[in-house]
Amino acid sequence: MNEQALQIYTKHVETELTQFLKSIDEEQLNRARQLIGAAREQHGRLHITGIGKPSHVAEYMCALFSSTGTPCYFLDGTEAVHGSAGQVVSEDIVIAISNSGNTIELRNTVEALQRMGVQIIAVTGNPSSWLATNADAFLFAGVQNEGDDTNKPPRLSIVAEIIVLQCLSILLQEDTAFTMEKYAMWHPGGALGAQAREEIGHA
Repeated sequence: MNEQALQIYTKHVETELTQFLKSIDEEQLNRARQLIGAAREQHGRLHITGIGKPSHVAEYMCALFSSTGTPCYFLDGTEAVHGSAGQVVSEDIVIAISNSGNTIELRNTVEALQRMGVQIIAVTGNPSSWLATNADAFLFAGVQNEGDDTNKPPRLSIVAEIIVLQCLSILLQEDTAFTMEKYAMWHPGGALGAQAREEIGHA
């Protein structure tokens, strides 16, 4: 039974991610890229928020964006309506992640941010959701099946969210004159930093 469940999962991985990759919308990715670029020109900053499992995606993506030339800050999706929204100002832009796009806690946070004049980039698997239809840009990150018979624990939707935001990170990296020298400077420790310094001759 366990082997069968694993085979079902890996089959869903192949099917769902193949379909998802075909659905990636370059126009919306470039829309998000332009919004972030315009915010940076006004000295605005990028933040990412989410509730539950997407909050972990948000933390990872903040680290990735920051390490590739786009400083980024994690915004706790629950704490935001209890004062943490104070880390955001009107010139900033926030990426909000929610598979359903209707999570009430995230909606409360997004509405609070919008009242502050903040622009929102939605990442959701539900194009007709409140989040998708109330954002300044919408990045689709949806799958039909999460990978098991219950189709409930977030597995493949999380992968889709990561992939579409990694696509955005590639575009932003191109806009920031990212170099190996900068990467080495931002990674003074660890194996990646050592490799970067070796490649540029600063070992």
